[in-house]
Amino acid sequence: MFWSRHSHGRPMRRRVRETDEFRWFTARAWTTRWYPQGVDVGSWRGRRTLAVSWFRQDRSGSHLASRVVLIDLQRSRHIDIALAIEEDGELQPARIHTGGIAWFGDRLFAAATGQGIWEFDLGEVCEVRGAVARRLRGISGRRPGARSLVAVRTQVHPVALRCSFLGRLYDEDGTPLPRVLIGEFRADDRGRIGEFALPEGEGGRFEERDRFAPGIGHMQGAVRWGDRVFVSQSDGMRPGTLWSGPVGALAPHPTALPVGCEDLALDPEARMLWSLGEHPRRRVVRGIPFARIGLEG
Repeated sequence: MFWSRHSHGRPMRRRVRETDEFRWFTARAWTTRWYPQGVDVGSWRGRRTLAVSWFRQDRSGSHLASRVVLIDLQRSRHIDIALAIEEDGELQPARIHTGGIAWFGDRLFAAATGQGIWEFDLGEVCEVRGAVARRLRGISGRRPGARSLVAVRTQVHPVALRCSFLGRLYDEDGTPLPRVLIGEFRADDRGRIGEFALPEGEGGRFEERDRFAPGIGHMQGAVRWGDRVFVSQSDGMRPGTLWSGPVGALAPHPTALPVGCEDLALDPEARMLWSLGEHPRRRVVRGIPFARIGLEG
């Protein structure tokens, strides 16, 4: 019933050259106020769900708010959930870039560039109305009937990297591992990627297991399947490049990523690698079959 009451809109879903794509029907396709960034797959309220994080900015480029959009993979309907922090007993918008997300049960981790990794609780999503709802969505003025679902930050996890993006790891048989890759976006090729074990318990920290510098500029996302790492590299208004291979031997893959590519997510159940494009009028969430990236057989 929760999906029925709160879902709205309908992203367009279509098959394009064996890929599975979502495109937005509404102003989300071209707005310069909101930008999609992170992607991951999970289950929410009993339905298989694709999560896409967005950030809102003003004309100066300052961050105003962030949200995660949950897409029901069966019906293609979506739900917006504002990301918030609690300050002095009041909810305020989470003004972070959300450059990548990693979803484990009720725990949603978001890359807060320069501010570590922020953790939000999707198990305690609630609804707010009126001025609070407008504030969490970064909206000024009065809008009668405004309401918003909200997930509140539970912890801030300091990490000794810039934390531009993060992605999940899976064993070679598709078993999810309690670890993430956290990486840095840089215009040059000195960006680093670290592998970290998830924090456990209250006050837990990300424990670093490995770190490497793949020598790739403009890195936007990274995931690992077995001993194979996948990295997305953006290239302005041209299709992005997918890098693939073991640590220390990454090479460009012939499969192109969306224009303005961002984060990556592995989907063992659908046998898909998900990515997305952020540029207005070029926005797409694209699923690439494992067979096309060498993960079948």
